[in-house]
Amino acid sequence: MEKLGHVIAIGGGGCGRNPNHNKIEKYILDQSENSKPNVVFIPTASAEDKGYLVNFYSCFSKLECQASHVNFFQRTPRLDSIINQADIIYVGGGNTKSMLAVWRDWKFDKLLLKAYQNGKILCGVSAGAICWFEQGVTDSWASNLNTMECLGFLQGMACPHYQEEFDRRPSVHQMLKNDKAMPGYAIDGGAAVHFKNGDYHRSLQFYPDSHAYYVSCEKGQIIEKKMEMIQL
Repeated sequence: MEKLGHVIAIGGGGCGRNPNHNKIEKYILDQSENSKPNVVFIPTASAEDKGYLVNFYSCFSKLECQASHVNFFQRTPRLDSIINQADIIYVGGGNTKSMLAVWRDWKFDKLLLKAYQNGKILCGVSAGAICWFEQGVTDSWASNLNTMECLGFLQGMACPHYQEEFDRRPSVHQMLKNDKAMPGYAIDGGAAVHFKNGDYHRSLQFYPDSHAYYVSCEKGQIIEKKMEMIQL
């Protein structure tokens, strides 16, 4: 059986917020066997926000890689060719529900699964972090946080912005108690969780005091396990 690739799920922050903060981006590049990897940015969740694209290129143009991006809201290129040539696929934040709807209509989800099965590095922030799991906690709806079915490459639930947005933590706890959320990973902004071959590998901290947690509920009691963090 072929080895699956990597998934690096970032809870928030990174190049989209500040292109001069590139610790997690350098870490992602270091996971590639290619000395100058081909990084493809997927900004679908932000409706391909121009400022987001500027920040992406501002960050990655200073690093040892070849950077490009995919548009779905303009004339869309041959997606299979782009993904086949990619070493790293970096998914930006925004509206998870809308992003997945676009991807599924273009059958891009199937290309991403093939990329993962072929050992490529999948990563992303916020919407681009939770999309790889069975279930994500998302603010795609304006009214309140919800869980939604995601791509299912990784087991369980994921929630970004866990401690940096005041309603995230209590909402996740209530969802777990009400059996609306699976057990899974809650990730602060400035933290990331790295999976290899479908299994948990390590948790990473690139902002001070940022953490990742494994949260579950047993007999009505929330269990919040703080992961050991590797500081970048």
